[in-house]
Parts: sequence; structure tokens; C-alpha cells
Amino acid sequence: MKIFFSNLFHKLNTRLNRILLLVFGMLLVLVAAGLLVNSAPKFIDNDPDRGAAVVKNDMFGDHYDKTVYLEQNWSNAESLWFYNTTQGSDLIPYDFFMSLEKADGSELFHAEENMNRYRYLIQKSTTSNPDALPLGMVQDIYKGKKYLGFTCAACHTAQINYNGSGIRIDGGQTMADAQTFMTDISAAINATQTDNDKTNRFVDAVLKRGNYKNREEVLADLSVFSVRIGLDNLSNQGTTKADKIAYGYGRLDAFGRIYNRVLVSILTKDDLRTLLGEITPPLPKEKIDEILANLEKKVISNQSRDHLLEQLAGLLTPDQRTKLIQKTFNPSSAPVSYPFLWDTPQHDFVQWNGLGINAGPGPLGRNTGEVIGVFGTMDWSEEKGWTIASWLAGQGIFTKTHINFDSSINLHNLNLLESQLSKLQSPVWPQNILPKLDEKRIERGQVIFYNQCAACHDPIVRDDPQRHVIANLTSVDKVGTDPVMARNGVNWKGQSGILTNQYVNIGMGNMYLKGRSPVFALLSSATINVVLATSDPDKSIFERAADKIYDTFYTEPNTIKSSLKTGEYLSDTTNQPLNALMAYKGRSLNGIWATAPYLHNGSVPTLYDLLLPASQRPTQFITGSREFDPTHVGFKSTGYAGFTFDTSLPSNSNAGHEYGTVTITLADGTVLPALTEAERLDLLEYLKSQ
Repeated sequence: MKIFFSNLFHKLNTRLNRILLLVFGMLLVLVAAGLLVNSAPKFIDNDPDRGAAVVKNDMFGDHYDKTVYLEQNWSNAESLWFYNTTQGSDLIPYDFFMSLEKADGSELFHAEENMNRYRYLIQKSTTSNPDALPLGMVQDIYKGKKYLGFTCAACHTAQINYNGSGIRIDGGQTMADAQTFMTDISAAINATQTDNDKTNRFVDAVLKRGNYKNREEVLADLSVFSVRIGLDNLSNQGTTKADKIAYGYGRLDAFGRIYNRVLVSILTKDDLRTLLGEITPPLPKEKIDEILANLEKKVISNQSRDHLLEQLAGLLTPDQRTKLIQKTFNPSSAPVSYPFLWDTPQHDFVQWNGLGINAGPGPLGRNTGEVIGVFGTMDWSEEKGWTIASWLAGQGIFTKTHINFDSSINLHNLNLLESQLSKLQSPVWPQNILPKLDEKRIERGQVIFYNQCAACHDPIVRDDPQRHVIANLTSVDKVGTDPVMARNGVNWKGQSGILTNQYVNIGMGNMYLKGRSPVFALLSSATINVVLATSDPDKSIFERAADKIYDTFYTEPNTIKSSLKTGEYLSDTTNQPLNALMAYKGRSLNGIWATAPYLHNGSVPTLYDLLLPASQRPTQFITGSREFDPTHVGFKSTGYAGFTFDTSLPSNSNAGHEYGTVTITLADGTVLPALTEAERLDLLEYLKSQ
């Protein structure tokens, strides 16, 4: 009997264990499923207007009474998710942005009229944007603190106005003047510090929001961000007349600014000692020792950098400060139009000069660099020992110390955003809003396009899920357009800093980083380290694991494979490993009608003007208006007080790309005759239809 009960108990116990294991397994599955669902994009905001507010009349006379969206394969909810999904950008504390006044008055800086002046699109309050921030601005939370940052949509959403309709273009080129926005927000912060009435109103408004404890805490952060934003403006503006380029509307030297954000973040104590010792008139050695005494051995934290900059501001003469900036940074002197995003995941190479490889992990590195440029927080530090991430990034194994590249960059959201972009399609000319197209002209124009343009601008089917966009690169010398953007990308260098002694693959092979190295290589190394090291500190280990699982198995990877570049360009060599970057990219022209102004630097106002010889193109025109000219295909460019674009200034040349405008003989002997006026209009009509 004892044996019987013992066997029975054993069987029951075994069965109970199995049941418990089964229940535990089911619970794990449910927990994992719940976490994965939480990792998926939240398409919860379904406002039928996609949050768009209307503008009755603004400073340029623009107006639209309704907003219209075109069919681009995104739903209302998907557009709103794209507009309001953070990528880890932290420009300024959120409460500061909501409380800050303009420098020259008591009007709030974020007021609709002011944001519209910078040409950020005005939005109304919706579920995913309760504070009615301008399109592409969002609240980001990093280490428990709230910041105002930029989303992808801030730079990549366009609007065209015609007869009272505002046509929103998802993935289009913003018309924002980010340069003036940054200058003005810095001025507003400085005015808040120096004007007692402004200071008191600002502090009271911030404290009412409940995230700061006292006045001293508010003023301390105000000082910090005054220094940070001030440095960003100084590092990018250049110190010579040729380098002090006013961007105007719809342009930004994004790479120049990304490069400088990397350079300031990788500086070491030894780098600073060298740079301070080289400026003239020289600082005494004991003064340099005093400045650097409290800095870390290798990595300079954000907090230490803030204190250092305050010291230097009071110590250096204007001339010394100029020389230090010249030695540390490169001027952001090559503004270009914001690229349009449709077909981006389907490209083999991206960026105006084909800088970005789009296969494999390329998009994550590209987007990481973009967030660095729009004020991602770089919490980089020197730590003891080594980690798998630091080893994989090339910092070595079994080292005494390694650099930890923690940051605010939201890698999970970057993966989701790139996956979402794979669905986006180019906009089609809306014949129910814009004038109807002439089918006979389109037929004639198509023949001209295939004879004159298709060799560089590969035609694709906009909604083909298998479409691949093959970039055709043409060297700067051959295409003849403004060379500054390409030249800067090849020539700019900076201190290797904390990246010293690392290797980075730049295409032709590994480049060893030491001393002053190409900033392109430094950016590549920095983004690799950030991608491998960054984990979201505001999420639990389980949530981070779920994000990784979702990113690996559920996000849509780019289907492009690594391939050789095509076109007429200088090939990279081991001696000149960046040769191929001295070129510009021709891409498919679907949706080109919605992307004025033209050429990479926005120097030609309309598509019609681009089909003229360079000598006949406008040498000056006005930018800022969204009112559309459907005849010439571009925005209103005369008759209002916008930004004057002067093509005689450095970086602004409207020369080159004269295919079809003059007779040209190609390398293979093919002769492309100049178009007649009738042929030009036929080609223009065909391009409208794409």
C-alpha cells in the first residue's frame, strides 16, 4: 500500500510539474506577445485632417482654407504616427520650449504665427500631439526628463498651396528655415537670461508645469542650454565671408552640422590642450592647465563641456575664439535641399552625393547620424574594462578601458520608421486640384525623356513592391553643378579624439583613425559605436529585449543588396578612398513635380527653368512662399518679401545639368541635341505626370 501511494504521488507530482510548466510557458508566451505588441508602431491617432491646421493669411500672403492629402499608400493614422514618433532628439527641455518668449517681445516662441514664419507646418491638437506642436516637433523622454525634439517629418513633409487648398506631401521636402530658427531660439534664451521681467515670467511658467522644483534649478538649466545652443550656432556659422552662408527656406547643410556635432562630442582633454596651445595670441600654459584641471582624462561629458565653454567665453578674446572654432570645426557652408523620402528604402545609395550605402545595416547607421545632427544627447563616457559592444565596434578586446557610447537615440523607433517608409509612394499630380494634364504632350514628352533623360534617371513604377532605384552618379566636373557640398564631404577633417586607434571600413578597406582624420570616417565610426552601445534607459530589460525581437523579426528590412555604384564618376582608390563622393546622384523622377526648387542646392526655382541653359536661369529669386505655379512647376518666386536666393554667392551656383538645354556629346559618342521650346514643354508635361 505504501508503494502504491508513493507511485501515485510521483505520478501526480510529475503531472503537476508538467501542468505548471505548461502554465508557466503559456504565461511567458503571453508576456512576450504583450511586449511585442507594445514594441509595434501605435497607429492610434486617426484624425481625418491628419492634424493639419489652416492658415488664412500670412506674412507672404499665403493662404489655404483646407488641407488635402494625396494617395501615397499611408493612412491617416500612419501619417500621424510618422509625424509624432520620437527618434531621440533633445533640443531643449520641453517646459522651456512651451514657456519661452520671443527675444523681442512677450509672444510665446512656439506661437503658431512664429512657427509659420520659419515655415514649420502648423498642427492642431490631436491624440498623438496634444500640445499642438508644429509638424515634426515632439516630446522626447530621456532618463526621465522631457525634451522638445525633432522627428523625421520636420524635415521631410512638404506642402503646396493652390487656389486655397494646402496639398500635404508626405516624405516631401520641408520649406523650413532651420538656420534662422536656431539663431532665434538662441537669442530668445539669451534675452530671457538678461531681461528681469522675461526671466520672472519664464521661471513662473516653467514652475507651473510641475517638472522643476525651484527657480535655481530652472535658471541652471537655462544657462546650460544657452551655452549648448550657442555653441551649435557658432560651430556651424563659419568665420569667413565665404563660409557664412545664409541658407534661407528649404535648405540645410545637414552633413556639415552632423559632422560638427560628432567633432564636439569626441574631443578629449589632450585635444583641447593642443587646440588651446595653437591659438594666437597663445594662452599661458598655467592658464590652460587651470582650464583643463577638472576635465576627465579622455571623454569630456556634456556637463563638463558646458562648464568649460562658460569658462572659455569669459577668457578668450573674440579673435582667439574665432581661431579656436576654425581649428575645431568645419563651416556648414554647403546648404542643400532636404531630400524627399519616397523610395528611400528601395535605393541602393542615398544622399545627394551617394554617401550612404542602403544595404544591410546602412539605414540604421544613416538614421543614427541624422539624430546626432538634430540634437540627440551623447552620453559618452570612459569606463573600466571592455564589453562585447566595444569589441565589436573595434575598440579592442581585454582593454583596460573602453568608451561607452550611450545616447538618447531611439534605435527601435528608427527601425520602425525605416520600415514604415518602405510603404510610402510618390505623389501623383492631382488633376482634381491642379490643372488637367495634356495627354498628347505627355506622349511626346515620354519619347524625349527616354531619349534624353532615362540614362541617368532610371524610370520606375511608383507602386511596384519590387521596385529598386539604382542611383546614377556623375562626377562634379561632368555634371557642372555647384561643387561645395561634394567637396566638403571629401575634404573636411577633424580631431579623432576618443575614436583614435580605431579602424573603420569606408568602402575601399579599413581606415586607421589618428590625429586629424576625414570627418566622414569619424562619423562612420561614431555611428557604429552608438548603434552597438545604445539601449533605452527609460525601458525595462524586458521591454528592450522585446524591441530587439521585434526589430529582428517584424520590421521590414531593405531588400537592396550591396552593389557597385553606376555612372560616370571617379572610382575610389586606396590612395584616394573618397573619390566617388565627388559626384552627384541622378535618381528616378517620380514625384519630381512636388519637389521644387531644383538641383541639389535648390538654386533653380522651377522645373521649366531647369530645362533652360544655365545662362538663362534666374540669377536671383525669392523663396518662402508655398503658392504653386503649375505652369512652370515650382513655387511663387517673385513679388513678396521672402528670402532672396542669390546664385552668385558661394554654394549657390545654378550652373550645370544642361542636358537637353544645349547640344551635348556623351562619353559613348551619343549626341543629345538642344530641345526646342515645344519639346521643352512636352517634356515638362511628361514630368508632371510622373
